[in-house]
Amino acid sequence: MTFLEQIRTPADVKQLSRSELPQLAQEIRNRIIDVVSKTGGHLASSLGAVELTIAIHYVFDLPKDTLIWDVGHQAYAHKLLTGRNASFDTLRQHKGISGFLKTKESEYDGFTVGHSSTSISAGLGVCCGNHLNREDANVISVIGDGSLTAGLAYEGLNQTGDLKHGAIVILNENDMSISPNVGALSSFLSRTFSARYLQTMRNQFGAFLKSLPKIGDDIYQIAKRSEESFKTFVTPGMLFEAFDFDYFGPIDGHNLDHLIDILSNIKDPKDPVLLHVTTKKGKGYPPAEKNPVYFHGVGAFSIATGKSQKSLNPVPTYTQVFGHQMLRLARTNEKIVAVTAAMPEGTGLVEFSNEFPDRFFDVGIAEQHAVTFAAGLASKGLRPVVAIYSTFLQRAFDQILHDVCIDAYPVVFALDRGGIVGEDGPTHHGLFDYSYLRCMPNMTIMAPKDENELARMLVTALDHDGPAAIRYPRGIGMGAQIDPSPCPVEIGKGCVVREGDDILLIGIGKSVCEAIKAADDLEEKGISATILNARFVKPIDSDLILAHASKIKQIITIEEHVLDGGFGSAVLEVLIDGGLTDFSLKRIGIEDRFVEHGPQKILQKEYGIDHTAIIRAAVKMKGLSD
Repeated sequence: MTFLEQIRTPADVKQLSRSELPQLAQEIRNRIIDVVSKTGGHLASSLGAVELTIAIHYVFDLPKDTLIWDVGHQAYAHKLLTGRNASFDTLRQHKGISGFLKTKESEYDGFTVGHSSTSISAGLGVCCGNHLNREDANVISVIGDGSLTAGLAYEGLNQTGDLKHGAIVILNENDMSISPNVGALSSFLSRTFSARYLQTMRNQFGAFLKSLPKIGDDIYQIAKRSEESFKTFVTPGMLFEAFDFDYFGPIDGHNLDHLIDILSNIKDPKDPVLLHVTTKKGKGYPPAEKNPVYFHGVGAFSIATGKSQKSLNPVPTYTQVFGHQMLRLARTNEKIVAVTAAMPEGTGLVEFSNEFPDRFFDVGIAEQHAVTFAAGLASKGLRPVVAIYSTFLQRAFDQILHDVCIDAYPVVFALDRGGIVGEDGPTHHGLFDYSYLRCMPNMTIMAPKDENELARMLVTALDHDGPAAIRYPRGIGMGAQIDPSPCPVEIGKGCVVREGDDILLIGIGKSVCEAIKAADDLEEKGISATILNARFVKPIDSDLILAHASKIKQIITIEEHVLDGGFGSAVLEVLIDGGLTDFSLKRIGIEDRFVEHGPQKILQKEYGIDHTAIIRAAVKMKGLSD
């Protein structure tokens, strides 16, 4: 039996000798690589944090002590050491264990996470809760260096230093978030001296001082007392000590003996402590070490080669279509600039960044800054396109409303991963964007039914003299032919996809294609459907909807979005405001709940938003049996 197979709780880790821990680390890496090669997941980050995870569990007393991981990309080893080894094969699978941390999944998960930069604030909250409840326990927040590009991390540092509770923050520096880190902070963190270099420099300088006649030894003693101040000045410690943290590091995050020793020394602190460790993303798996960006979040792959096991699909993804169209348009319009928040690969902007480096801005994990920065660009006559996943744009609600919409700056929001995303679960599904955007004055919101409409809508948004959002899904397109020179879509105008007499189906985005599938099957049941492609959530095409609703009284709206405040609500407002009273309406969308993780098609079926759900609703509405 392997060491890993013997571990049921963190208490079992403590039963191993230090000399046995490196073998445990290797077994954990093998297990992670084996499972992720089949399920996909966040491989490189978790491989880099194996020794750190073992050391934390070896020293601290979980769950009495609280461990909070920032984001959760680093936490697969934590799952394996906290009773989830047997179920680890179900990682990110439908009804299996989550790829992130969830308090409902394990008592050892100190806080539910998915978006970055929350761990320090949450950790301080737990510290204060312990203090008020008179509970004596450690709180450890582990944050990656990429997460320090978000302002929330500094808000947490600021108050933690002010309140003086004994919070422990571990900064895991690997020079990476999803993509290579950007910004002045990244450069600052990288400006470190190795322990050996510092030791050599100290010894040489000390020998020189001692050699000075008469006064040499006295000066040496003064210099020795000043050593820590000097070290703080030339390393990142000066930043964190400015927040009133006791700073330790940087130390090798793969040296288990050093990690255990220093964690033991900083355990039970009276004041805030920050331990700075350096790790290698993808550690122990050469393909991931060589290409940590690709292996940050990877699908199934061959362990032997590191290559994806997915067959190449001739149909491009929506992300690829967006990236291609951005390049095409930017070549003829020098005012177009692109902004992303640490996701040039994920948003399809790598080629744009290569061809137009002066017009591409990666601001790091800082969505709020990205939006206000884009507003500043727009105020100078530029046409910024902010490409961010729908779920992450939620973090910048106030900046969109206040800094973009009040002055109606022409900022384009390219909302990738709109709708159900899949295996990353509730923190990553883009199911709230229609609701949180359509309440904003001056905002235009559109969603394409296929690739060609995405291309046309990007032209539309860039031609529009005001803020506009284009929301499109994850994954491959519908196989639609893209026009060589896509023309714009008229703002606020939908279109008729199919004419029928019995029922009215009104869809938005990819849901229009589900309506078309449903209409084909309904035809066989003797139900003919009119299908409207709304195209716009705001301004919605009231004339088109009212014209058809006045003739066809049974209406179904379809959206891959929550029902509260969503597209169906917008249609209902149109009908009521238009004076229609003699109609029946069924809204198909996500009920008032969070959607768990799993494959997109399975979740769409389970939550009742696919074409079969449309068929059931239509049959019931017409009073027919299934």
